[in-house]
Parts: sequence; C-alpha cells; structure tokens
Amino acid sequence: MSKIVSIEISHHRLPLDPPFKASWDGRPRQQFDATIVRVRDDEGREGIGSGDLMKGFEGHEDLFVGQDPRHLERHYEVLSHINFHYGRCWPLDLALWDLAGKVTGEPVWRMLGGRADRVRLYASSGVLRDPAAMADQAERYIAEGFPAMKVRFSSSAGGRNGWRDDVKALEAIRARVGDKLELMVDCNQGWRMPWDTTLPWTFKDALVVARELERLGIYWMEEPLHRSDRKGMKALKEATDIRIAGGEMTRELYEFRDIIEERAFDVIQPDVALVGGITGCRRLAFQAREAGVTFTPHSWTNGIGVLANAHLTAGAGDAPFLEYPYDAPEWSEERRDYPLVTPLRHENGWLLLGEAPGLGITLDEDRLKATRIG
Repeated sequence: MSKIVSIEISHHRLPLDPPFKASWDGRPRQQFDATIVRVRDDEGREGIGSGDLMKGFEGHEDLFVGQDPRHLERHYEVLSHINFHYGRCWPLDLALWDLAGKVTGEPVWRMLGGRADRVRLYASSGVLRDPAAMADQAERYIAEGFPAMKVRFSSSAGGRNGWRDDVKALEAIRARVGDKLELMVDCNQGWRMPWDTTLPWTFKDALVVARELERLGIYWMEEPLHRSDRKGMKALKEATDIRIAGGEMTRELYEFRDIIEERAFDVIQPDVALVGGITGCRRLAFQAREAGVTFTPHSWTNGIGVLANAHLTAGAGDAPFLEYPYDAPEWSEERRDYPLVTPLRHENGWLLLGEAPGLGITLDEDRLKATRIG
C-alpha cells in the first residue's frame, strides 16, 4: 500500500518584462507567482499541484503523512476543514490526484469517468486592446483553430472608458470575423482587486448591456453583477436570451449547490485550484448536469491548473468549451506555464490529455530553482 511520507510547498516568481496589463487590474503586473505543492509516497512517486498560496496549511502535514494517497474522499474532508479555518489549500487535492494516478498507472481523466481524453478550448484573452487590435487577435485565434474567444470588459480599475467602448470592440470583432467565432464576454463585475472600491453594476445597468450583447449574438455574459447577487443573476438570466455565467472565485461548494438548485446561472465556473479541488468539483459536474446547468471551469492560473481542470472536464463533464488563458504576446503559453518543462500546446483548439499517469505534469526543476522565493 502506498503511503504519503512528505508534503513540500514552494513559491516562485517570474519577472514580466514587458508587464502584463490585465483587464481586471489597474496595476500592470510586473511578476507572475506560482505555488508548487509536492506530495511524495514511500515508493518514490511524487504528485504535483499548483494554485493558491496554501496559507494556513503549515502544521497540518501530519493529517496526511502516513495515509494512502488514494483515499481522496478522506483527504477532501480534511482539506474542507482547513479551508474553513485558514486559506484555500486545494492545490494539495490536485497533487493527491496526480499521485493517485501514478500509483494506479492511470491518467486522471480516466479515473474520473473516462468520458473523453481531450477538451475543446476557448481562447481567453486578458488585455484591453483597441477595437482594431481585438479584431486582429480574433483572426489569429481563428487561424489557430479556436472555435470561441472570451473578450474582457473594463473593470473600474482602468482600461477603456466604460461598457460602450467595450461594445465597440465586440462590434469590430463581429465585423471582421462574422460568425466564425463564438464570443463570450467577461463583464468583470463579480469581484474587485483589494484597492478598487468602485461599486459593481446594478441590475438595470447589466440589463442594458445584455441587450447590446444580444444584438451581437454573444454566447455568454460572465459576472455581470456582484457575486453575492444571486437573485439579480437569476432575474437577468430570465430577462435575456444570453447565457449568464459566473462563480470563478466562489469559495464554498455549498454556494454552487445553491446556485444550481436555484437555477441562478446558466453556466457555473468553479476552478479546482481555488474551490473544492478535483474531488469537490466532481460533485458539481454531476449536479450541474442533472439540473441542465453548464459546467465549465475557470482556469486562469498556470498550466498545472489548466491540466487539472481539463482532466475533470474531459473525464466527468460535458462542457462545450474549457477556458484556455492565452493572449500573446502579453500572456503567452511560455509565461503562463513557466513551471513546466514544456508549455501546454493546443492542437487546433483542442487540448489532448494523453495516457500519462496522473495529470501528466513534468516540472522544469532548473527554472523552479531559479525563480524560487520561498
């Protein structure tokens, strides 16, 4: 029987020159941090995860050491208690699934149900470009084989001058590429950076924008209201033909349970690196399917997070698209995936997961050593 013998957490920082100007952040990002979690067993195997900072986990290693890594439901319960008292330590769940796959010799997508070994991707942009440049980027995505693209609206932190300018960018894309791409819109109203005290849209604000998005045939409207306003989201969902999406930063699985039961969203977007891990989000995938709600994870972390969300989506879900953070040159696959020996590469808009045991992660140990900050 495999037994856990150690858990190691390290923190890394990649300088970004030029900086990345994220649409949701008024401060250009000069660096990209990654937290790496390693779980080792008594036969020399290592499981790898990444995501949040693992704040509060130190001192709880003994709750896992000596246990069988394959006892994933047991570990999930312990992590859920740590999550309540401290920070989001779900990257450990990802590492445990990776290790369990290596123990059993199976890829995680097959362990989760084996529905598919690949996922269809949508290109998730992050930079606020002018309308012509957004249309150029849309053409590049089409050339690479992506079926869909997500466009960011300005947050109050900066960028374009309000939603009317954001709509102009959408109009430019539609004029250039027509219906060759499905278009999603992230309204950036669900949460704020700590220094941003501007209030989110009201229901009436969001409804006016939704009418514009209907005109442009937008596939979904993401986070058009504050994350706590489930009644407003449900009312907006019922008032428009556009799918309403959200939940990327939701902290508790029971909040998603309520969202699904209330049919408050058309699309839920949990991220296994931020809420519930693979073990918890697997529950949501089944609940959402039974309720007719689309399950398609948020995955704006690094390549390890993308892989973990992809394995769940392929193995247990049936999402039309999975988020693929990619907005070159500012947000390239090389920047996003710097902890990995080889950055993830899509193939004509698909991510193929293959037969490697676990999550299929190979770390770039030299790069991690050079970027380590803790």
